Amino acid sequence: MTTAATTNPDAQVTHRDDLEVTVAIIGAAFSGIAAGVNLKNAGVTDFVMVERADDVGGVWRDNTYPGAACDTPSHLYSYSFAPNAEWQRSYSRQPQILAYQQRVVAEENLEPHLRLGEEVLDASWDHASQRWIIETTRLNITARFLLDCAGPLVEPSLPDIEGLDSFAGPVFHSARWDHEVPLNGKRVAVIGTGASAVQFVPEVQPQVDRLLVFQRTAPWVSPKLDRRIGKLERRILRVVPVLSKLLRANQLAYRELGHYPVMRRRQVARKAAEAISRAMLRVQVRDPRLRAQLKPNFEIGCKRILMSNQWYKALGRPNIDLVTEGIREIRPGGIVTADGVEHPVDVIVLGTGFHVFDAEIAQRVHGRHGESLTEAWGSDPKVFRGTTVHGFPNLFRFASVGSGLGHGSMVWQMEAQATYAVDAIRTLDRMGMASADVRPSAVDDYIEDVSGKLQTSVWMGGGCRSWYMDSSGAPTVLWPKSMTEYRWTTRHFDVENYELRPELAATVPQPVALEVVA
Repeated sequence: MTTAATTNPDAQVTHRDDLEVTVAIIGAAFSGIAAGVNLKNAGVTDFVMVERADDVGGVWRDNTYPGAACDTPSHLYSYSFAPNAEWQRSYSRQPQILAYQQRVVAEENLEPHLRLGEEVLDASWDHASQRWIIETTRLNITARFLLDCAGPLVEPSLPDIEGLDSFAGPVFHSARWDHEVPLNGKRVAVIGTGASAVQFVPEVQPQVDRLLVFQRTAPWVSPKLDRRIGKLERRILRVVPVLSKLLRANQLAYRELGHYPVMRRRQVARKAAEAISRAMLRVQVRDPRLRAQLKPNFEIGCKRILMSNQWYKALGRPNIDLVTEGIREIRPGGIVTADGVEHPVDVIVLGTGFHVFDAEIAQRVHGRHGESLTEAWGSDPKVFRGTTVHGFPNLFRFASVGSGLGHGSMVWQMEAQATYAVDAIRTLDRMGMASADVRPSAVDDYIEDVSGKLQTSVWMGGGCRSWYMDSSGAPTVLWPKSMTEYRWTTRHFDVENYELRPELAATVPQPVALEVVA
């Protein structure tokens, strides 16, 4: 079975080089690249980017399943500082998104800062030196600041199904697609009907003899207004670069004015979005029984709204069976559902999401009390501005708990967090301070404000459970306000919400009392 890449202790290098930097960045995907570019623009060149894989790209390096593409418009899913006139589709596909990240790394000269093949084994805050002590595969790094840009959609989540390991055929997660496994003429089972399955099922359906799609909850699926961007249009965008920025602004406005009201449960917007989805279902699925199985039983937006023009069409093909009975167990030759029926299959593809709250990196980062992020949070993660955590000085987390934009562009959000983190570094340098730890009272006030907004959102009141939610049932992954509000909130480092310590922290037992004059 193919799973997330992990370090093999037997293969670890015993000798490690020592490296001392101002900033250490974990991860070299969209958020890590944004952080690196912002640091360079601010004049901070003493930083290292450690990446456990052998190339940049993160999600868009790892997810190579058939049909992999973005569901955010291309120009909005781009950096503001690196508009791309070469997008070939209005919703870009995996190879071109990866190529875009690689190009930005090259154009911004980030290669000298990259350390590929370096997995973070441990990162611990040393109170005496006011530094992060980081151990990777081959490096011992000392850094004033740690930017966790590992991301939440990195480690595939495998379902807890009895007998999964006993299956005699190939089993792999969609995020670790095994291209060596032939699907032609096979009976293939797909477990899960989320964002990845909606893309790869229509792609593999023509190849297989039989495709069994195991659905637990029917998702809302909307049309994907995708089109090819022609050579003439791309040439115009190259000649007039400002047009790419205008397109990005237009796509932002559409998300803010069209999608955001659905998240806020605005009746007119919600009803309109549901009507569009239901109309597509009626047109593309003629079988009344199948159509009933594909009808969602929760409000649109409660789970991620999926975008596809081919999903419903594919499920109506003669060689696809939609199975809505729960899975009881897996045997060497097939999958047994709750009704006792055994479904013979040759290959199992898992479209079962990712570890978000219990990712490995959260278990490996330890704060000033020795606790890991996972231990400090328990079942109630609290992150200020979706970026900083009490008890973890000089740590800034990107695309983390409390910062996800359920209706917008994660690249937009990552840029906002990079602005916040870099301003924090410059502010501490200007004030002659070594570290900043967010105040518990600031975290509590922030969480209370965000929680109040979440209570009236579709994620809390829409009648579903999703990967957005923690174990208590709160959608703590998400930011409940608009994209523009998040950018405004993180435009400056709000130093008044932090406890500051000078360079010689060991001689100062108490935080410095900072009086901020408005």
